[in-house]
Amino acid sequence: PHEQPIEVDAPYLAEMVRLQALDRLGNDALTEGYVVRTTVTSERQQAAVEAMRDGLIAYDRRHGWRGPEAHQTLAPDAGNDDLDRLLSGYTDISGMQPAIVTAVDNGKATLYLASRQTVELGLDAVAWARPYRNENHTGPSPKHVDDVLKRGDIVRVARNDKGDWELAQLPKVQGALVSVNPEDGSVQALVGGFSFLRSKFNRAVMAARQPGSSFKPYLYSAAFERGFTPASIVNDAPLALPDPSKPNGLWTPENDDGKFDGPMRVREALVESKNLVSVRLLDAIGVRFARDYISRFGFPLDALPKNLSLALGTASVSPMGMARGYAVFANGGYLVSPYFIKEIDDRDGKPIYLANPTRACRTCQERLLDTRPPGPPPADVGGHPANAIAQVPAGASTVAGVGDAVLPADAHGEGAHPPLLAPQVIDVRNDYLITSLMKDVILRGTGYAAKALGRDDLAGKTGSTNDHRDAWFVGFNGDVSTSVWVGFDDFSSLGRANGVGEFGAQAALPIWMEYMGTVLKGLPSNALPMPPGIATVQINRQSGLPTASDDPNAMSEILKVEDVDRLRAQAAQQQQNQDEQHPYDIF
Repeated sequence: PHEQPIEVDAPYLAEMVRLQALDRLGNDALTEGYVVRTTVTSERQQAAVEAMRDGLIAYDRRHGWRGPEAHQTLAPDAGNDDLDRLLSGYTDISGMQPAIVTAVDNGKATLYLASRQTVELGLDAVAWARPYRNENHTGPSPKHVDDVLKRGDIVRVARNDKGDWELAQLPKVQGALVSVNPEDGSVQALVGGFSFLRSKFNRAVMAARQPGSSFKPYLYSAAFERGFTPASIVNDAPLALPDPSKPNGLWTPENDDGKFDGPMRVREALVESKNLVSVRLLDAIGVRFARDYISRFGFPLDALPKNLSLALGTASVSPMGMARGYAVFANGGYLVSPYFIKEIDDRDGKPIYLANPTRACRTCQERLLDTRPPGPPPADVGGHPANAIAQVPAGASTVAGVGDAVLPADAHGEGAHPPLLAPQVIDVRNDYLITSLMKDVILRGTGYAAKALGRDDLAGKTGSTNDHRDAWFVGFNGDVSTSVWVGFDDFSSLGRANGVGEFGAQAALPIWMEYMGTVLKGLPSNALPMPPGIATVQINRQSGLPTASDDPNAMSEILKVEDVDRLRAQAAQQQQNQDEQHPYDIF
C-alpha cells in the first residue's frame, strides 16, 4: 500500500534496469533508496504495449479458437465458493480475465469471472472463434454459442472497443517492439513479449532471429558504396548455385511470389523486395566486403553468414539491433549506442550518474569541424557496454552493463562539455539514396499500408523468412527508429490467413503503424534533407542510363554527382555501338 503506483506497463524494461542497477551499484541498489530515471516516456511505452497487444491478438484471432484453457466438471449445485476455488490458479493477463462457463445454450452463455461477477456472452461475442485446424486453416464460423463453449470450460473474457464483454484467448504467438531516438540512441519504448507474467524471456534484446528482407537496405547501402546506383539494372531471373548441403547439390533461391521479372532497376527491386536481385548484388560486390560494410551498422561479424544467403537476411539479429541499424539511416549515417538509464539519484535526490551518450549531432559545430571520412566504427565502439544491447545472444541471462554510456554527475558542468560524437559509418549521400528507396517501399511497395498514416517522412522495409517463421517491419523518420518482430519462440510457421501468407506486411506492419501513428501524431515532418553532391537526372526507365527529357521512357532519378558523368559516358558508348551496328541490320 505504500509503494508508488505503477505509471506505465514496462516490466521487460524494468527488469533490464534492475539488472543494470545491481551491476552498477551492487546490493546497495536494493536498500539505499536510489531512484533510476529511464529514457522511456510513459506515453510512448503505453502506445507500444497497446500496439503489440492489439497486433498479436489480431494475428491469433485470424488463426482461430484453440479451445478452453481447461475444463472442470461442475456439480449441478456448484456455488460461488466452488467456482472461486476452480479459478484460483488463474490470473488476469493483459486485461483478459479468467472465467468459467456456468450455463450455455444456442443463444448465450453465462460465465462467472474471477473478479466475482457474472457476464453473459451472445453469438456476437464468440463470432470470431472459428475452430483452429492448423496454422493455415480454420473451421467454419460458429452458428451457435454452444458450438464454442460448454459448461465447465475455463476461458478468458475481455472488454472490446465498445466496452462489451467478449470471448478472448491468450495468444501463443510472440512479438517484440523497440523504438530508439536516432539522435542519441535513447530507448523510447520497449516491449519484449505479449506478457512478462507468462514469459520473462526478453525478445527485444535476447532473441536472435533472421530479419529476412528487412536486412536488404544494409546490403543495398554496401552496393551503392561499390558503384551501384538506384538506376542500375540487375537481372531478376532464376539462379542455381552449388551447395553440397542440398539434395541435388544446388541452391536455387526464389522470390516470395515465385515469379521473375527479368532485368529491373535497383530501386524497383527493393520496393518489390526481389530476392534474386539481392543475391546478384551481393555476388557482384563480394561477401567479404559486404560483411565488413554491414558490420558498420553495429552487427558483430560472427552474426553475419559468410555466404550468399546473407542477401536474403539469414543473419542473427535482435529487434534492438535492427532499430539501432535503421537509426543510422534516420540520422544521416551515424552509429549511436542504445541506452535506457538517463540518471541515477541517491536518496537525497542528488545525481550520482548522468547519461552522456554519443550523439549524431549532424549540425553541431564539433561535427562540422570533423573532416574524417565515413568508415568503420572504432574497435572500442563495438565492445563498449552501451553496444552490448544490440548483440546479446539468444539465451543470454543478463543485460547488465547495457547502455553504460554514463559519467559521474560531477563531470558535467552546465554546457561545459562538448558532445560526444557518434562515429560516422556511412556517407550521408549513400544514406539519402537508401532512405529514398525505403520511402518508396511505403509509397508503392510492400509497406504500402503505412501510407494510411498520411506522413511524407516515413521510410521502412518489411521482412519475412522461410515458411513465414519471422515477420518484421522496421522503419523510421527523423524522430524515431522502430523495429517490430512477430513469430513463435519455437520457430514454428506463422502460416497463412484469409488466403494470404503471414508476411511482415500482414503480421508486423499493423503493430508498427499503430505505434508510430500514436507517437508521431501532431509532430511536424522530419526527414533527412537532400545533401550536397546529389543530382536529379532524367534516365531511361528501361536502360537506367541518362537520357534526353523528350525520351518517352524518361523518368527522374537521384544519383551521386560522380555517377552522373560515368553513366552519361556509358549511355553515349551504348548509342555509338548501336549506330555502328545499324548499317548491318538490313542484311
